[in-house]
Amino acid sequence: MKQAETVYLPGDPPIALLLKPSARARRLSLRVSQLDGRVTLTLPRGASRREAMVFAQDKADWIRSHLAGRLDAIRPLPGGSVLFEGRDHALVPGPVRSARLGEGVIHLPVTAPDKTGARLTALFKHEARQRLQAASERYAKAVGRDFTRLTLRDTRSRWGSCSSRGGLMYSWRLVMAPPEVLDYVAAHEVAHLVEMNHSAAYWAVVADICPQYEAPRRWLKDNGARLHRYRFRD
Repeated sequence: MKQAETVYLPGDPPIALLLKPSARARRLSLRVSQLDGRVTLTLPRGASRREAMVFAQDKADWIRSHLAGRLDAIRPLPGGSVLFEGRDHALVPGPVRSARLGEGVIHLPVTAPDKTGARLTALFKHEARQRLQAASERYAKAVGRDFTRLTLRDTRSRWGSCSSRGGLMYSWRLVMAPPEVLDYVAAHEVAHLVEMNHSAAYWAVVADICPQYEAPRRWLKDNGARLHRYRFRD
């Protein structure tokens, strides 16, 4: 195979598989995304489509068990709740024109509850930018480097990135995690301004500017999928 393609594994229901050739892969491997349930089968160089399907069929029970264990999506609505800074915040309708943050509560306009997702997204982006900008500037000063810009996205495969030109990108969903987790991701990406890799030298920079990074890093690994359970748009 030379290009990625989607095929279906027979069963009830059939399972969509993304067959993804990789020059770096050494063996056939399966991955079930906890974010959207996508099943990816990576093929090493020289592996055939037939080999991939035989492998997938052999692992069908494993695939279905992982799909069954996925967390259900949550669509925030007035009267419900949503994570913010690691804590559940009640979503309460009130006399406001846009989503407003309170102590353990987020106030929402009474009208147009179907716009709840968009209103929360706008609020979370605003709060995330403030916190990530401050943390990035603090860590950039600590390492003696400057970043060129900061952008926010709703990424699924990574929480942040640093470009070769010094641009920082973060997922705005980080504002839903405990503050120390957001802070760690800022330190993680700013450290790339010094070391554009994940070498021992790189982790030494992270440890120097964020000594307690291991606990928030572990939290994100264990709980990151929870942040993606929330669906703010269709």
